[in-house]
Amino acid sequence: MNMKHSLRAVIATLTLAVAIPAGAQTCRSDLNGDGQVNGADLGIMLADWGFCPATITSVTPLQGGTQGGTVISISGTGLSTASSVRVGGVACTNLNVLTPTLVQATTPAGAVGQASISVTTAAGTTLASTPFSYVQQQVTSIVPNTGPYAGGTPITITGQYLAGTTAVTIGGVPCTNVVSVSATQVTAVTPAGSVGAVDVVVNGPKGAVTATGGFTYFNCMVPSWATLIEALPDPAVVTDPSLLAAISATGLAWRVRDAGTGIEMLLVPPGTFHMGCNMGSTGFPCRPYELSVHEVTLTNPFYLGRYEVTQAQWVAKMETNPSRFKEAPDSPYRPVESVGVKGTDTENVLQYLTRTGFRLPTEAEWEFACRAGTSFPYYNGSTDDVLINDLAWTSGNSVGQTHAVGGKLPNGFGFYDMLGNVGEFVADYWGDSYTANAQINPVGPSSHPIQWRVLRGGDWAASAAYSRSSSRVPGDIPYQDRGFRVAHSP
Repeated sequence: MNMKHSLRAVIATLTLAVAIPAGAQTCRSDLNGDGQVNGADLGIMLADWGFCPATITSVTPLQGGTQGGTVISISGTGLSTASSVRVGGVACTNLNVLTPTLVQATTPAGAVGQASISVTTAAGTTLASTPFSYVQQQVTSIVPNTGPYAGGTPITITGQYLAGTTAVTIGGVPCTNVVSVSATQVTAVTPAGSVGAVDVVVNGPKGAVTATGGFTYFNCMVPSWATLIEALPDPAVVTDPSLLAAISATGLAWRVRDAGTGIEMLLVPPGTFHMGCNMGSTGFPCRPYELSVHEVTLTNPFYLGRYEVTQAQWVAKMETNPSRFKEAPDSPYRPVESVGVKGTDTENVLQYLTRTGFRLPTEAEWEFACRAGTSFPYYNGSTDDVLINDLAWTSGNSVGQTHAVGGKLPNGFGFYDMLGNVGEFVADYWGDSYTANAQINPVGPSSHPIQWRVLRGGDWAASAAYSRSSSRVPGDIPYQDRGFRVAHSP
């Protein structure tokens, strides 16, 4: 409607008011109260001609990150001509007038604390009654913060003001399975990326927060027979820097799970060590069959079961349980025993290996994995037989039975029960002593007259003398103190 038509409408209204008989009703158009409707009243009306001032009834949300990027919605009246929204005096971006009563805009960066909100329209600037609060949105940790470049690593992001997270990107690529667990935690699964450190960006109602270089992709291979648990070794488990470096240098995942059995396995890297008894313990000297000490080099990495094979894992493939200790509530988690490399199919370790695709570690592989970089009798760096109680179930603390795997301290690779609980069969046939010559990837004698294999690590029925890194005895038939752990080549 143009000015001419507007004036005609006002005059018509005033004329209608005048035409009403005196006393019939209050004269609503008598704006100055002088008892008549005339030009003076029209002047009053025209003095306020133009746009009405805007009002602000609400702003949501009223909190956002200091880096800006929070989309706020402003409700009120007279907002159709909004030309600017400012927070703390700084112009917002992406102003969008949705209706005369609703405007949206994106907050600028700001300092921690409260900041005024204002809207500028054709009628002037209106200030919101409630300020906007800038909070320090942040990411404090990403666990794990490394993974294979193929993606698929589940990560947990911890920080502040992360509630309502809608997206996470790594290296600019969206993650999958993003879940806003709480105001301080978000979970996601990494996408595929390029080798190296990349930024992690968490997006939500308070804007976007960036963890610069927060995740590192590396070239890591997961064996085809396994699923990934943890790509790089945990430095809280593998504390020796040289072992950490050796594992990482293989390019293979550190911790995996065999897809066919669910058995957890850890990577053992190539390395060189001195095999045999280079020192006795406080109560027991070296025995002849632990000698001669000789240098051994293993040139290939391999995976080894983190725990001894349990009764539950045996039954899942063999369908029967030969174990003596199978009536206790925790028996499924105890090592299977009463097995050997001779005997019926239902108690034969070799039959289990055939059904699962595993192998036994060689004797050299077993000792290298057991020692985990140490040269002492016990892998806690001690010669004290009393301290074996922290590492192993032996005749001194077992109360005449096996115990659930993983109940004692692990070694420097993260393996449990390599000493005590049950003696572990290895692939090598028994030989009475070692040669002193340096060897590469030794496999022991090619046979034995009565097919004895080597048993390593001691057991629940034997003393500490048999539960040290170099101890070895012969065996073949099933017995209640004998079990095994499995190995697999990558």
